[in-house]
Amino acid sequence: MVPAVTAPQLLEPVIPELYSPGRIFSWNELQGMAFDGILLPLYGKNYSSPGVAITHRLRARAAALSVPERIRTKVVAGRLTAAWIYGCAKPPEKLSLLVDAKHRISSLRGTMGCSLHEVRLGQMDVVSLGGMLVSTPLRTAADIALHVEMERALPVLKRLLDRPELGIRLRLLILAVEAAPRVPHKKRALATLAQLMPATTQP
Repeated sequence: MVPAVTAPQLLEPVIPELYSPGRIFSWNELQGMAFDGILLPLYGKNYSSPGVAITHRLRARAAALSVPERIRTKVVAGRLTAAWIYGCAKPPEKLSLLVDAKHRISSLRGTMGCSLHEVRLGQMDVVSLGGMLVSTPLRTAADIALHVEMERALPVLKRLLDRPELGIRLRLLILAVEAAPRVPHKKRALATLAQLMPATTQP
């Protein structure tokens, strides 16, 4: 179950480095500024200033603003979308959103630009960033190993593991995948993770 996240944690944070269509600039104006090099595309209809550090929080905010407001508090950015938020994957063509089993996924279908996945989420599986719920780095890596084909998963997993600040260890990741309930592709996921082991430790 998703941990109880109080409303203040998901209030619309003000991030001055992020430019989105609103009362100050229209999307057409933002597109024009991007064409002139004044702004840089970040994700969807969101832009940043040149020279601004693109942080986890900034990407998460851009993702949040790309999710319809009516479902924003009911979904969790996960899989390759979360990996992008953590700076370890390309911007997703479609946002990959996790829906906890306690919510009826049928009520959220039809959301344009998003892929919805009904899952079970533990209390330690979710964090709040930039007004968006995001799967933790460990949960993100485990989900990518389990649900993304090996060729696409490997480079992203390598980047996640190579970021000390994310706190993922390969052995812990293997244990997380092994502990997953009966899910398809678990054997393939473990084979993917085996590719990441140093040559001296492989059987």
